[in-house]
Amino acid sequence: MRTKFFLFIFVMIATLGYAQEQAYKMNNFYIQNKDARNSFEPKKDTATTFDKVRVNVGGAFALQFQAVTHENTATPVMVNDVNTNQLYDIGNNFNLATANLDLNVALYDGVNLHLRTFLSSRHHNETYVKGGYLQIDKLDFIKKDFLKDVMKYASIKIGHNEINYGDAHFRRSDNASTLMNPFVGNWLMDAYATMVFAEVYYQRDGWLAMAGVTNGRLNQTANGGTSPSIYGKVGFDKQITDSFRFRLTGSAYNAAETKRTDFYDGDRAGSRYYFVMENTAATSSANFRSGQVVPGFTNKLTSFMVNPFIKYQGLELFGVYENASGRSLAETDRRTYQQYAAELLYRFGKDENLYLGGRYNGVSGKTAAGEDIDVTRFNIGGGWFMTKNILVKVEYVNQKYDGFAPTNILNGGKFNGFVAEAAIAF
Repeated sequence: MRTKFFLFIFVMIATLGYAQEQAYKMNNFYIQNKDARNSFEPKKDTATTFDKVRVNVGGAFALQFQAVTHENTATPVMVNDVNTNQLYDIGNNFNLATANLDLNVALYDGVNLHLRTFLSSRHHNETYVKGGYLQIDKLDFIKKDFLKDVMKYASIKIGHNEINYGDAHFRRSDNASTLMNPFVGNWLMDAYATMVFAEVYYQRDGWLAMAGVTNGRLNQTANGGTSPSIYGKVGFDKQITDSFRFRLTGSAYNAAETKRTDFYDGDRAGSRYYFVMENTAATSSANFRSGQVVPGFTNKLTSFMVNPFIKYQGLELFGVYENASGRSLAETDRRTYQQYAAELLYRFGKDENLYLGGRYNGVSGKTAAGEDIDVTRFNIGGGWFMTKNILVKVEYVNQKYDGFAPTNILNGGKFNGFVAEAAIAF
């Protein structure tokens, strides 16, 4: 019944969204379709048009079929005659269908609003607002051509949404919005969280600079004990020739003090790999981080990420190097985690509507329990854009765990198998 309801809603919204798109094109925003692949920050465009408040309605829908097995070598830990290290019996079946609803609003000349609502997600089956932001590309609401020479290259974003740390978050699935992710799963150590923030951008001749500030909190309260967290990004992104594009960025984030930062466990939508490496008492909603690596840096955190991206004709290479150090409130010394990833794709066919590729992702570090752990994941797969708004993809995933204590359920752990996903976005 839930799936039928969402399909009906999407048909209605798609009809409205198509009509809205024909009537008005949002400036400095990406439309959710194939044309937005390999998109990062929206390119600065001051040649905006505005006659009145306009609303574009969009959305996304995703459904997966999972055929994955897992195993471990952990020592049994008995609680009330139940082995808490016994793994969940995973079957081959469909996952929960997920859905998003997007509202993009032109409020004024050069002033746009984005709002995303999760209609259904793994962790929260009920509808809730993921977040949103206000994007300012012109200051004409103060005075016509106010700071025109500055705003020709500058932009301002303010809101409660995912912050722009690194480039990896541009190539991940955001609940049902999956067209930008060539694979089904996200990154092992997923630097993603919705926070209250303010960001200032400067883009000129391919160069990019961004500075931001946030309180580092996912759930906002008036509690004290939190210092502002600062972050930034610098980089270069240019289409060198018709066939060759080069991008390289470096990002940094620092949380000096907070009672709770959800920087690496803030994705409330949940992992795509259901029940992997979870015990028999697991539930889809409560154990929504299956397969992820969460360092537990909830009090102090300093992280850096470098991302190269190269596209030559149909060949694409995207990389991740990340170093993160921090601690929880219960710890006195910092620990360090490192993440590496490389993604190689080849797009082909009419308008590059087909692709094949592989991704390697590894994370190593010291846990709060003192374990020196190493987790590796390898994906290989491909996809087909049936239309600009419909994508089907399939992948083989293989993930292994090393360095965990014998009493840890992840000791000698590994999972592998196939996952297929169908996605619609508009």
